[in-house]
Amino acid sequence: MFDLSQALAIIIFLAMFLVIIAGKTHRYVPALIGAGFTVGLVYLFAMRSPHAALGVFNLGELGRSSFWLPGREPFHSHGLNWQPIIFIAGMMVMVEGMAETGFFKWLCLSVAKLVNYRILPLFVGFILLSGLMSMFIDSITVLLFMATVTIELARLLKFDPVPLIIAIIFAANTGGAASMSGDPPNIIIGTAFGYSFLDFLLNIGLIAWISLAVPLLIFFIVIRKKFKGSGNVVQNLELGQLHPGKAITNKYLFAANVAVFFVLIVLLVTHAQSGLSVATIGVIAGTLTLVVARKKSLGIIKKIDWRSLVFFAGLFIVVNGLEETGVLKTLAGYIGTVSKGNITVAITIILWLSAFSSAIVDNIPFAATMVPVISGLSQAGGFPLPPLAWALSLGTDIGGNGTPIGASANVVGTAIAEREGHRIGWGRFLKYGMPGMILAISISWILLMVKYA
Repeated sequence: MFDLSQALAIIIFLAMFLVIIAGKTHRYVPALIGAGFTVGLVYLFAMRSPHAALGVFNLGELGRSSFWLPGREPFHSHGLNWQPIIFIAGMMVMVEGMAETGFFKWLCLSVAKLVNYRILPLFVGFILLSGLMSMFIDSITVLLFMATVTIELARLLKFDPVPLIIAIIFAANTGGAASMSGDPPNIIIGTAFGYSFLDFLLNIGLIAWISLAVPLLIFFIVIRKKFKGSGNVVQNLELGQLHPGKAITNKYLFAANVAVFFVLIVLLVTHAQSGLSVATIGVIAGTLTLVVARKKSLGIIKKIDWRSLVFFAGLFIVVNGLEETGVLKTLAGYIGTVSKGNITVAITIILWLSAFSSAIVDNIPFAATMVPVISGLSQAGGFPLPPLAWALSLGTDIGGNGTPIGASANVVGTAIAEREGHRIGWGRFLKYGMPGMILAISISWILLMVKYA
């Protein structure tokens, strides 16, 4: 039986999840309310612990040098984890700066021009571009621009953009699994366990791309007949409108922001050697972007999605309520009992549980919830932590492809399509997304077994 503090923590967490799933309000609202109830009811009322209530905010760690320069030792945080929040905030600033100069539209149109605006090569090019970009930039941003450009090209080349948008979503979520900065779940996992960009790339980068390639190859074969012979002839005037150079709003700012982007990549790839934390890297990227933008810096700051940052903060506090009261330790013990000390069974449970759960609910809160679970499972059951972390990463990222609400990129991509008159219903999305997700997770499971079992 659960005691009062555990029961309250579970009720608050489930209520938050249900409101997020309902989608009637922005997810930061239930997360913020849940955080307030966790502090007030769980810590102060049930536990009678003002120390826990204050400690969950972790404000003191911002003043520690080890937070910004941890060296080669991983930085561990409990409660509100500021590392991913600050990193994501810096990434938001950088991405807004790049968007202001037309970088993303220029990139998409450059790929379209490279394949001479032919539909099937464009299909392949956009999938590869989506997967590659999502390794370094949040998948939500990738979908914002790629879905818009896809619909614009579909109008001129006269093809149905829906299959390509679903494929781009699949590529963004799965490609994002290949690196630490690709998807928010990976940022949460990486900062929690001190894994670097290269740790993700070397351990699951190839697995993610193989898991992406096979279902998309089948997907391509299935729909290629629909595109055959379409979109090869466009009027010269229309082609002129699609010239990549027209997307660039300011050549100086364009070049400067691209340089900042490459600085970010170098810092991410080398942060295990340099000793910089991901929060420090986020601050560097954001600061350089604002310095480059000069007079436009205030406009960039205003466009930051502050609601998502508040969502992350509230989410960490609610999840910490489950951890502090021992609920997640109990869950970890249950998984350990079922797996009976067998790493194969443990990886299988984590991977498939993460995949199907992330297809039903947003994968960000699920990943935040499971991080302390696999940590407890590793400590109590004697399992090596890395295979469990990689299974959680692949499960949450790829599993989000299953339904239209499985990941934030799905919601953004389908919303843009519907706004432009191309509604993607549950039936059509599931027709492509769910079989592709199951196939990709199956491939990931086989490759994880080969590597770790």
